[in-house]
Amino acid sequence: MTKIHVIGIGLDGAAGLTDSVREIVENATLLIGSSRHLSYFLSHPAPRLVLGDFKLAISEIRNNLAELDENYSIVVLVSGDPLFFGLGRLLLEELPPKQITFYPHVSAVQLAFSRVKVPWQDAVVISSHGRSLDALTQALQEGLDKIAVLTDSVNTPSAIANLLLALDLSTRYEFWVCENLGGMDEKVQFLSINAVLKECFAPLNVVILLRQSDPIDLGINVDNLPILGLSDRTFVSFRDRPGLMTKREIRTLVLGELALQPQQIVWDIGAGTGSVSIEIARLCPTSQVYAIEKTAMGSTLIEQNCRRLQVTNVISIHGNAPDILQNIPTPNRIFIGGSGGNLSAILDFCKLKLAPNGIIVLAFATLEHLNQSLTWFKENDWQYKLLQIQLSRSISVAKLTRFTPLNPVTIVTAKG
Repeated sequence: MTKIHVIGIGLDGAAGLTDSVREIVENATLLIGSSRHLSYFLSHPAPRLVLGDFKLAISEIRNNLAELDENYSIVVLVSGDPLFFGLGRLLLEELPPKQITFYPHVSAVQLAFSRVKVPWQDAVVISSHGRSLDALTQALQEGLDKIAVLTDSVNTPSAIANLLLALDLSTRYEFWVCENLGGMDEKVQFLSINAVLKECFAPLNVVILLRQSDPIDLGINVDNLPILGLSDRTFVSFRDRPGLMTKREIRTLVLGELALQPQQIVWDIGAGTGSVSIEIARLCPTSQVYAIEKTAMGSTLIEQNCRRLQVTNVISIHGNAPDILQNIPTPNRIFIGGSGGNLSAILDFCKLKLAPNGIIVLAFATLEHLNQSLTWFKENDWQYKLLQIQLSRSISVAKLTRFTPLNPVTIVTAKG
C-alpha cells in the first residue's frame, strides 16, 4: 500500500532532519514540495511535483494511492509542523488518514519564542497567512499577553503595526520581528512601531507581540496633548479588561451633553479608569471632579492616570453608589457611566442632591439599563433626550482601508 510521508523541514534543509527521516526522503518514489523545499534535494532521482495548487497536488497523490507496491512512497515536504497551520489538516480531510504519517519539525513559532527567550505555553498563535486580521484585532482588543502572528505578503509586520496604531489601544506591546528562523540569514529584532513601518522584512517572518507589564512607566509629555479628546492609549487601563473605558469619541460627545461651565462640582459615577473625569478636569481646571468607582483597582487606576496627566482637580473616591455619595458636595453635573446594578437607587439619590438647573448624563451599552433609566425619568417627570451612537474607526488592511465598529452606545441627557 502506498505510504504518504508528510515531513516538516526548516531553513537548514536536509541537515536539520534526523537520519531516519532523511532516509525516508531518500527512498521516496515521488517528491512533493515548494520550489524551496525541493531545492534541498536537487540530486534526488525521483519525479517531483512543485506544490503550488494544493488541489492539483492532492489529485496527484490520490492517483498514486492505487499503487500496490508497498515500497511506493510519496514524500510531501512542508515547513515546520504540518499539523500547525499547515498542509496536514487538508491532507487528512482529503486522503485516507491511515496511509499518512507525519514527521513534524520545529515550528517557526517555537523558534521565534526561543529566540526572544519567552515561555510560550500560554501564548495565542494567530495565522494571518491567507486570512484577514480579524482574529488578531480581537486578540489585541482583549489585551492578551503573548501573541504570535504568522504573516504573509499582505499581512506583513507593517500591516500589523498599522493595525496597532489604528486600534488606539490603552495596552502597549513589544513588537518583535523574527525573520528566516533557522536559516543562515536569521534576524530577530525588537522594534518600535514607527521603526516597523519604515523597514522592509524578509518574506519568511513571524511577529511576536508581548504585552508590556507596566505601562505606567511610559512618560507622557502633557504639553503635547490635545485640550479635548485624549487618545484611549493615553490612559492606563484594567489589565484583564483593557477595553473597559469610555472611548475617545464617546467621551467627546458626553462632554458636549454635560454643557460644562467653570467652577462647577461634577460627579462621575462608575468612573472606571477615570478617562471622563480627567477630560472634564483638563477642560475645566476651576471645577472639582469627584470620580466614584466601586473597585479598588479602578480607584488606583484613576489616581495613576491623574498623576500621569498632571491633573490635580479630580478626587478619586472608592465605594459603592449611592451609599458613598452621602458626604460629597452638591453637584452641578453628574455623569453615570456605570451603576453596579443600583441605577434606580442612584437616580433617586441624584434627584435629591443635584443643584438647580443641573444636568445628568448617562451612557448605556445595554437596552435593559437604558429602559430602566427611561422608566425612572418618566415616573419622576424628568425631561430627557437620547443620542444613539454607532461609530466605526478606520483600520488598514494591507494597502486598503476598512472600518471596524465600536460597540453602540446610547447617551441620555436629563433635567429635573
